[in-house]
Amino acid sequence: MAKIALITGATSGIGYATALCLGKHGYDLILCGRRQERLDALSAELKSYCETHTLNFDVRDRNGVYRAIGSLHARWSQIHVLINNAGNAHGLDTIDQGDLDDWDAMLDINVKGLLYVSKAVIPGMIKRNQGHVINIGSTAGKEVYPKGNVYCASKHAVDAINQAMRIDLNEHGIRVGAVNPGLVETEFSNVRFKGDLERAKTVYKGYQPLTPEDIAEIILFVITRPMHVNIADLVVLPTAQASSTIIKKTL
Repeated sequence: MAKIALITGATSGIGYATALCLGKHGYDLILCGRRQERLDALSAELKSYCETHTLNFDVRDRNGVYRAIGSLHARWSQIHVLINNAGNAHGLDTIDQGDLDDWDAMLDINVKGLLYVSKAVIPGMIKRNQGHVINIGSTAGKEVYPKGNVYCASKHAVDAINQAMRIDLNEHGIRVGAVNPGLVETEFSNVRFKGDLERAKTVYKGYQPLTPEDIAEIILFVITRPMHVNIADLVVLPTAQASSTIIKKTL
């Protein structure tokens, strides 16, 4: 019987690519997201490869998270892999000019949302003494950059949670690891710049960024290692990127 992977933020970007990749490699999927129409479209796209189950909720809604995951019955409650992918950046301002709503959104989604979903899923893994948690972090969790303040703080929190989670769950045989991408061309910058498509496009001009498919293939590699192997922390950059602020661009 196929293993089950639950993916948050499955309706776009890295989450969407990961769903396609895992579905085509023998995983059945619980697809989670806020946009039911996109969940339905993805489920239809995966129909010939795997079984899917959709859960429509916002990771910021603690009660909604527990209701959705608590609604899983029979084999769908037997989650083998949790991929905490949902996350966003909002705004790019100096600390004194930052928007409080942006700060709340980043902390609520990137940190609290990850914790809510993990708290709902991990007890089942502990009961079965098996499971694998993948936390999607960022190079912003390894360094800071100008105007990145609260976003970087949220991803540093993910890094710390990932390390602590690995320690706390060690006795239960549950593997925990993080994948920390650099620049990946997704809707990320469009969301950060609040729909300013031209500004978003400039982030990826002049070099070849990573693609969501690149990250999906890495996630597949990580979760298919032998049981005695746990890739605890992985950083991946496009070749053109040396750090958050050093990128080799062509004219």
